Amino acid sequence: MSSFTAPVLIYSLLAPILIVLGGAVIGVMIEAFASRKIRPVLQLSVTIGTLVLAFAQVWHIRHQETASAAMGSAVVDGAGVLMQGAILFIAILGVFLIADQENFTVIAAAVPGSEEETQSIQSGEQLTEVYPLTLFAVAGMMLFPVSTDLITLFVALEMLSLPLYLMAGLSRRRRLMSQEAALKYFLLGAFSSAFFLFGAAYLYGYAGTVSLSGIGAAITAANGNTVFLLIGIAFLSVGLLFKIGAVPFHAWTPDVYQGAPTPITAFMAAATKIAAFGALLRIFYVGFENAYWDWRPLITVIAIITMLFGSVVAIAQRDIKRMLAYSSIAHAGFLLAGVLALSKAGLDASIFYLIAYGVATLGAFGVVTLVRDSSGEITDLNRWAGLGKRSPFVATLFATFLLAFAGIPLTSGFIGKFSIFSAAYENGNKSVVIVGVLSSAIAAYFYIRVIVLMFFSDPVEDGTSVIIPSFLTRLSIVTAFAITIFLGLFPAPLLNFISSTAIFIR
Repeated sequence: MSSFTAPVLIYSLLAPILIVLGGAVIGVMIEAFASRKIRPVLQLSVTIGTLVLAFAQVWHIRHQETASAAMGSAVVDGAGVLMQGAILFIAILGVFLIADQENFTVIAAAVPGSEEETQSIQSGEQLTEVYPLTLFAVAGMMLFPVSTDLITLFVALEMLSLPLYLMAGLSRRRRLMSQEAALKYFLLGAFSSAFFLFGAAYLYGYAGTVSLSGIGAAITAANGNTVFLLIGIAFLSVGLLFKIGAVPFHAWTPDVYQGAPTPITAFMAAATKIAAFGALLRIFYVGFENAYWDWRPLITVIAIITMLFGSVVAIAQRDIKRMLAYSSIAHAGFLLAGVLALSKAGLDASIFYLIAYGVATLGAFGVVTLVRDSSGEITDLNRWAGLGKRSPFVATLFATFLLAFAGIPLTSGFIGKFSIFSAAYENGNKSVVIVGVLSSAIAAYFYIRVIVLMFFSDPVEDGTSVIIPSFLTRLSIVTAFAITIFLGLFPAPLLNFISSTAIFIR
C-alpha cells in the first residue's frame, strides 16, 4: 500500500492568486451581511484593493526562480508572471468601467419587462454581485497561463468561464438579448469544455501523464500511439480556440459581445484573451513543441481563415459592438502567428501584442459606454455620424483605438503586428505573414470608415449625446489612450522587459 504524500505548495508564488480568491470570498461575505447602502462602496474598495495588492505581489516575485509552485501543477516562471501582471492591470482598468452601475440590472433574476424589474430600477439600488464574480474570474485567468498539467488547466478554465457566463446576462437594458447572450455563451462553453476534457483523456492515453512536460517527453520518445496524440491535440485545441474566438469556433463572439453589458464585454475581450493565449502558448511551446510538424498545418489554416474571416465580415457590420467582435476574431488570427513562430521572439511578440491589444480594447469599449440617448447606449454606427463635432475629444480617443487595431504607425498596434509577423516570418510561416498583412489592409478599411463617419459627417439631431462619465471611467479610458500612444512611440522599455523576463520553465 502506497503512503500518502503531503502536497508541497510554495505560497509566496501562489500568493497573487490566493489574494484575489480571498478578496472574492470577502466580497461574497459583504453581499451576505452588509447593508445595501454601503455595499457599492465596500465592494468597489475591496475589489480595487485586492487587485492592486495582487499586482504588487506579482511585481515582487518577478525575479524569483522556481521550477514549480504546486508540485508540477502550476509553475510561476517569467512568462507566467508577465501574463498574470497583464491580467491584473487590465482587470483594474476593467473594474473602473464596471463601477459605472448604469450598465447593470438591479435584479438579474427578474423577468424582463416585469413590474419587479421596473420597481428595482426605480429604487435606485445597484447590482454589487458583479464585483466578487469579477474577482473569481480573474483568479481563474491568473491560474490558466501558469497551469502545467491538464487537470489544473481544466479547473482554471471553468473557474474563469463560469462567472463570465453569469456576468454576460446582467445588462440593464435589452434584457432579453443579454440573457440570450449568457445562454449561448454557457451552452457553447460547455461544449468546448467537453472537447478539452476529451482531448486531455486521449493525451493521457498517449503519454500516461497529464503534465505538459511529461507529454513533451513522451512525444520525444515516440513510444505511444500517434493517433491518440493527434486526436488529443485536435480536441484540446478546440477547447482553447473557443476561448480565443478563432474560426470556426467563433459563433458566440459577436452575440455575446453585443448582448453583454459593455463594461463586461471590455473586461472579457481583453483579459480572457490574455489568459487563453497564455495557456495556449504554454501548451504548444512546452507540451507539443516536438510535435510541431503535426499541428502546424492545422493551426496555420485556422490562423489564415480567422484573419480573413474576421476582417471581411467586420465590413458588413452596422453595430459598433459586433464590428469590434469581428475585429477581435481577426486579432485572434494575428496572435496565432505568435504560436506558430514557436520561438523566443514569437513568445515575446505575443505577450507584447496581448498587452497592447488588451489595453486598446478596454479603451474602445469604454468609449462605447459614453454614447447614449434616453434609452441607453447607442451602438448603431449610423448614429455615430458627426460624433467628432459633438464631442471632438471622445471621437479622437475612439479614433486612436481604431488606428491601433488597424496597426497604424505611432500606435501600439503597429509595434505589436510588426513584432509578431517578424517572428512568424523568421520561422518560415510566410503564408501566415502574407495573409496577415492583407487582412490588416482589409481591416484598415472598416476602421477608417468609422473615423470618416465620426469626423466628416454632419450630426443628426436624433437624441444622440455623449454623457460625462464618472471619474473612474474617465481614468480607465484616458489611461488606455495614454498607454496606446506611449507603446507606439516608446515600445523599447516594455519590449526589453518582456525579452529579459519571458521564459517558459519546462
